Amino acid sequence: MASAVARTPHASGVVLSQVDAVNVELSVVLGRSVLPMSQLLKMGRGAVIPLDACESDEVWILANNHPVARGVIEINDDRIAITVTRPADVYDFMAGAA
Repeated sequence: MASAVARTPHASGVVLSQVDAVNVELSVVLGRSVLPMSQLLKMGRGAVIPLDACESDEVWILANNHPVARGVIEINDDRIAITVTRPADVYDFMAGAA
């Protein structure tokens, strides 16, 4: 049975599927804040923006600005990572749920 995924040659001669060639931008949202524009314009280096989240809250994991999962922050030595805990609820994200 033939594969349903089209394959394209890579510059190095390695054959990659088209899916393998797609880049996805991942972002992690720690929290949100609503500020008046005047306050935002006054901010400078060292300004602190309060967020609507606590240290123990799950973060949002976005793929191309679309919520795909929730996770927790892991800090090991000087490395920061996110452990995926569950799928994202798009409606909670749009409603601003923590």
